[in-house]
Amino acid sequence: MAEHNLMRPRAAAACLRCDFAQVRKGCGRSSGRVPGQLESHSSSLRMTLPDKDSGRRSYTLDPSGDRYYCWLVLMGPPILYNWVILICRFCFPELQQRYLLLWLALDYLCDLLYLMDIVVHFYTGFLEEGFLIQDHSQISRRYRRSSTFLWDLLSVLPTDLLYLHVGLGMPAVRANRLLRSPRMFEAFDRIETRTAHPNSFRISKLMLYVFITIHWNSCIYFALSDLVGFGTDEWVYPNSSLPGFDRLLRQYLYSFYFSTLILTTVGDTPMPQREEEYLFMAIDFLLAVMGFATIMGSMTSVISNMNHADAAFYPNYDLVKGYLHTHRVSQRLQHRVVDWQQHLQMNKKMTNELQILQHLPERLRAEVAVSVHLPTLRKVQIFQNCEQSLLEELVLKLKPQVYSPGEYVCRKGDIGREMYFIREGQLAVVADDGVTQYAVLGEGLYFGEISIISIKGNKSGNRRTANIKSIGYSDLFCLSKEDLKEVLAEFPNAKAMMEAKGREILLKMGKLDINAEAAEIAQQQEEERRTAALEEGLDALQTKLARVLAGLESSAFKMALRLERLEWQLRDWGEGEGRLEGTEEGVEP
Repeated sequence: MAEHNLMRPRAAAACLRCDFAQVRKGCGRSSGRVPGQLESHSSSLRMTLPDKDSGRRSYTLDPSGDRYYCWLVLMGPPILYNWVILICRFCFPELQQRYLLLWLALDYLCDLLYLMDIVVHFYTGFLEEGFLIQDHSQISRRYRRSSTFLWDLLSVLPTDLLYLHVGLGMPAVRANRLLRSPRMFEAFDRIETRTAHPNSFRISKLMLYVFITIHWNSCIYFALSDLVGFGTDEWVYPNSSLPGFDRLLRQYLYSFYFSTLILTTVGDTPMPQREEEYLFMAIDFLLAVMGFATIMGSMTSVISNMNHADAAFYPNYDLVKGYLHTHRVSQRLQHRVVDWQQHLQMNKKMTNELQILQHLPERLRAEVAVSVHLPTLRKVQIFQNCEQSLLEELVLKLKPQVYSPGEYVCRKGDIGREMYFIREGQLAVVADDGVTQYAVLGEGLYFGEISIISIKGNKSGNRRTANIKSIGYSDLFCLSKEDLKEVLAEFPNAKAMMEAKGREILLKMGKLDINAEAAEIAQQQEEERRTAALEEGLDALQTKLARVLAGLESSAFKMALRLERLEWQLRDWGEGEGRLEGTEEGVEP
């Protein structure tokens, strides 16, 4: 056991030498590997940065940018034109013949926009591993391999050449233009995410779908009436020879009215007489049932979203009213609660902004909050010359609060746990009787910092020193003691400014004990001196300990060398003794 313990220093030294050699080898390997890593990172950066040597400007569109969004909006009208006008021109031949030149001009204008849309696809970048790919060869290859390219190509096939065979009175040859509809749906999705009134847009989009459905049904009804024969029975369109029914506008409006009656299942439609009419009515009734379910589901979703948004922005009034009614709260207090709730809703006051923005990243949430509340914070004197980072730290911790007329924000003697910034409204510093006003605080001022800031010599401690009462409706920002301490720890200048102002207020009120302040300062200096002395002593002990450990390590290394030398000497002595004994045995007779 003693020999084993003596061999430990030598083994430790050998391990240290081995580790040092491995580190040297590892450094050599890493030095050979780092340039490759840097080269790969630089190549990834070159993929997204413009080439300075080429001197050419990149025209790649960002799929989430404004230009791409504007182009999508521009592509909406030509797609809607084909969906609405083509079927109408096919089923109402008079409409095609009367405005033939206008339709041809609009048709080829839409075709031009369709072709330009294909070109835009070739210049629209895409995201790969978080980077916007701007290489046109990669963009083109990805687009040509997608199913979108196939549908876009089919939608611009020159089917108008069939006019040479069937004549200009057959606009159905352009039915392939309807294949570009996914582009319109993409535009609707982008508009819905960007508009400030998404629920109104959803309702408008639903009404557009309903109109297109009724429009197509009315056109098919008129074509079926023409096929069966106008006026052959009560169900089809009346005979065109009747007064007024030969006009184009009357034909469309009657067909649209008849289709509306069927699809809304209102009734009052003539009984069908032929198999074609029965089939048309059956299909329309099925469409009506499906459409009614779709409309009801969409409207329910819209209403639910609106209610959910109201619940997220404002408190649940029904729960509050039910609570007050259950506990038989006085009518006067109930009216105050109702007035406060109406004030919030009428003036768009939100008291839970942090919960609404909680899903945003922290930096983005800070920027949004700063953009909303920066004008108010800038009016606060203490923050007028502060850096932007302080404002960002504050806005994430401020909690909006709204006070009703005559409501006390704080009372003298209460324990102070937060301070307040006046965002809007006026508050009065009143006496204990609640009537006598000492001062009026307006927008941009703050109060309550004295009771939550540790001011040396403060006789009140953490108690409130004044009564603050709201004159009208007042919007305040509340900052808790813990949050303020956390923020001021990173910004000592703001902390010193707030302490200086609080000291001035306490001096004016006669609640600052100069002697106690001096004693606290002296005690703090003495504690700092003792702390510094302890730190110096600790540093000296650490230095001595390091020297002792170095001496022990040197002694252990020397002891290991001496033991190794003694082992070699003992081994040599043993071998010499063995050779001598062998020689003596050979000499004996």
